[in-house]
Amino acid sequence: MASAPVVGAWAQLPLPAPGVFRVRPLVFEATASYLQRLAGAYRLTLPQLLDSAGITVRGHGTSPAAELDLSPTATRRVAAVARVRPDVLARALPGLLQDGTTDARPATACWGPVEHRQQAVRACTMCVRHHSRGATGTAWVHRPWHRLVCWRHQQAAPDPRLTSTLRTGAVPELATAHHSHQRLQRHPRGASAWMAAHAITTRWYDHQQHLTHRWHHRLHQLTAGNPQLRRAGNASAVLLARDLVTYPETVTLARTLATLPHQHPTPHVHDAVGVIGHKLALTRLSPTANDPLTTYLGSHPSPAPVSPLRTATPHGYLSTHHSINNKTKINPTHPRNP
Repeated sequence: MASAPVVGAWAQLPLPAPGVFRVRPLVFEATASYLQRLAGAYRLTLPQLLDSAGITVRGHGTSPAAELDLSPTATRRVAAVARVRPDVLARALPGLLQDGTTDARPATACWGPVEHRQQAVRACTMCVRHHSRGATGTAWVHRPWHRLVCWRHQQAAPDPRLTSTLRTGAVPELATAHHSHQRLQRHPRGASAWMAAHAITTRWYDHQQHLTHRWHHRLHQLTAGNPQLRRAGNASAVLLARDLVTYPETVTLARTLATLPHQHPTPHVHDAVGVIGHKLALTRLSPTANDPLTTYLGSHPSPAPVSPLRTATPHGYLSTHHSINNKTKINPTHPRNP
């Protein structure tokens, strides 16, 4: 087996020499998580790896509560050890700063705290083992807005406080929602619609409104298949699994908000609520004036009058000839869109 990098070797080299092992980064992986996996490939601890590369570490921390910030010089040295080009690392690791310079500033790695909402979550263990060649199944990723579950391996980590991923095979609608979510990200209003829908369903979940019975059943399914939800410290399963429990309805609501036709200036909030209720398979949806859905519809360009029964299609989209179909890349009535 090849030997580990020699301590102090970087002091004699003007540029980093290639490493022995090539460790590929996960997409959206946290910098500290990637460096930990890289150290594991060499059978080293993280401080030992950074010291062998001539990188000075400042502060202390652990994932996901803290993250490592590398200087450009340190980034190039890590790329050499990993045998991965710096630009490839910069595209894969969202927390990595790479300005493309070749200056000789010190190679430093600084630990810094991360706010809870921005903390990384556990990555799919099967995907990590594939990228790590079986060396480890642990990694942390900054999950993008359009990706909550790994449909291939049926795993998910909806909260940074979870120390292991959750198995989702007992709830098949989560995989279906994932595929629908991928189509949403191609819509011009997909990201904004998702953020609005997520805020709305989170409020409904916390206040036990509209979809409580359905969500309680789904939470029971997840808890039955994941005993770790019952022993996750001070956080309850109700909070830890919230994003996963509401996921199918959040995707449905986001796609509906993104595809509703808009028209000025006459308001038709009641018609929009009817369409949304039909999409969510609710026999009745009557939000109050303080409901976040009412607030959203009232503060955005008003949707044109539509009938939920007339516009419903087998594919779950609005069958409208409004100009929105010509402005977006997605054709809601195209037969290839299930």
